[in-house]
Amino acid sequence: MDLDAVRTFVIVVDAGQFQAAADELGVTQQAVSKRMAALERSLGVALFVRSARGTRLSADGRSFLPHARDLVRVAARAAESVRSGRRPVRIDVLNRRTAPATSLHGFHRTRPEVELDVVTLSEKDAGSAVAAVVDGDIDATFRALVSTGGRIDAPLRAARVIDDRHQLLVGPRHELAGRTSVTLADLREHRVRMPGMRADTEWGAYYDELARTFGLWIDTTGPSFGAEALLDEVAASAELSTFVGEGSRYLWPEAYDLRRIPIVDPAPVYPHSLVWRGDNRHPVLAAFLDHLRGLRRSTPADRVWAPSWAC
Repeated sequence: MDLDAVRTFVIVVDAGQFQAAADELGVTQQAVSKRMAALERSLGVALFVRSARGTRLSADGRSFLPHARDLVRVAARAAESVRSGRRPVRIDVLNRRTAPATSLHGFHRTRPEVELDVVTLSEKDAGSAVAAVVDGDIDATFRALVSTGGRIDAPLRAARVIDDRHQLLVGPRHELAGRTSVTLADLREHRVRMPGMRADTEWGAYYDELARTFGLWIDTTGPSFGAEALLDEVAASAELSTFVGEGSRYLWPEAYDLRRIPIVDPAPVYPHSLVWRGDNRHPVLAAFLDHLRGLRRSTPADRVWAPSWAC
């Protein structure tokens, strides 16, 4: 059913004349007549009774009219739901503990009126997340873009928006627990525990290059039993440590007395890029990009380290 024809039918009824409806629509009376004839053919009934005295609604026309009004109202509501950013913007943050989720939460605190749909797609498959952006299933995703060297092809766009600085997390009995900062050279003799870190993930590629570049002992053996189990291990150990992002959020019992220690000179940063379709005009997405760009720090290149594939 041609929705424009249905809308024209309602206007004809309300205006009372084909010519008046044509004037309201900005078309010719002939165009209105053609739309009505096509609508009648598609329905298989005559909506109007035409006579020398004029045109009036038929019995079928009167029966169809309330449903036609409903169709026009539903169509208007459907269009309005996606206009002017009225639908929620849908963003993949990989993990609700990490810096992308923290940044999105911070944006929402400054703009509580906006509607957000926060999702966490597979951490192991950047390709499926990027494909979801292409298909329009999500508006944007945070990814490291290891395989593409930080670049991406049209219709997508990507921008490196978060450099999440790393910190060392240790328990109170660890040798470095009293330090206010550490260097990567300080960590060469210490075991950094990152269980379950697979080489074929974005994170795995990052930590592999970090370990090779600075001669670090990053222990990825064994399965991951989750962040809580790892924090429990680190808190009880005088030898184990782990890496956490400056923007990551973790909670632990006060008795653990865990210490976040900044890593400096250089500070390793994980490069989060936001990927979105270049033709996505959702105003909330544009506002979020502006928010992220406003948070970027300007740091001399020799003070930070990023992997070779980051750009």
